[in-house]
Amino acid sequence: MSSEAVSRFRTPEPVFGVVAPEIIEDTLICLATENEQYLNELSDQAGCFKETQIVEFVFLLCEKWFLDQSARYQAVEIFERFMIKHVEESYNSIKKSRTNNEQGEDNIWGTLKAQMCDTFVLRLVSCIQLASKLSFHYSIINNNTVLKFLQSLDYSYTKQNLVESELAILKALCFQINVPTPFAYVELLLEVLGHNGCLLPMKQLHKMCMHLLDLTYLMRNIIYDTLLKISIENSTPSELQIAKFLSVKEDFMLLAVGIISTSAFILSPEYWNQVVEHLNCITGITTQSILEFSYAILKHSVGQEGPNPHCCCNARQ
Repeated sequence: MSSEAVSRFRTPEPVFGVVAPEIIEDTLICLATENEQYLNELSDQAGCFKETQIVEFVFLLCEKWFLDQSARYQAVEIFERFMIKHVEESYNSIKKSRTNNEQGEDNIWGTLKAQMCDTFVLRLVSCIQLASKLSFHYSIINNNTVLKFLQSLDYSYTKQNLVESELAILKALCFQINVPTPFAYVELLLEVLGHNGCLLPMKQLHKMCMHLLDLTYLMRNIIYDTLLKISIENSTPSELQIAKFLSVKEDFMLLAVGIISTSAFILSPEYWNQVVEHLNCITGITTQSILEFSYAILKHSVGQEGPNPHCCCNARQ
């Protein structure tokens, strides 16, 4: 690898403690509001397009193209929102037009699904390309690079196809692609922790958080399945419990808190109680919820169970 490539691959180290307190406070309120609004408007299909293979594809391609770490999460979230919107709109259009069409609804839907499958990789790559355009650290992924990659997979798209694909995604999302990601929540909460006097070194904590955030995205289903069973104290949740748990799986603030808490436990267990107390005060998320999330992540990451999720005294000793 050339020295230029290595230089591009290295994400600039985060700098903490330089943002004014009033800016931190305003940003935290803004992110909390956006998170609450997102959860209130949550689609029943949320999370369907965050399967491990999709996330792994995005992460590997972002690494191949030396994209900033935030871009990978942005790409996953853009793709998720676009595909849900696309599927819902396609299905609704079938229901509206079926009375004027002799072809059966199932046949029309089957045709549309086939079309979605044919363009699946193209849409996914377009979302990565769009995410790269939101990054401030690295060069935008140009069409030549994208075409070369798609050709390596035996696709025969043109530059016009790439432009049309990006435009389709932008139109579907009303050009609102700069969506919040857990990455932003983690970095902001770390900034708040540092401002509030947390004794852990923020850069070291940030590095661990990024590793665990990657892992949690890649092991999303199994980690949240464990969290659900812990929270209901039952190994066989009902369909209703699974449905209600969807808002937990999509809560970026909760995810960020869980990631930071777990990272603190791995790095410096002696400071973990302090971190949990700070996170509880900052976000209002209960100590119990933080304990449960940390337990679920630790169980599937470093192979240890960590704090007892059913004993809140862990964070008050």
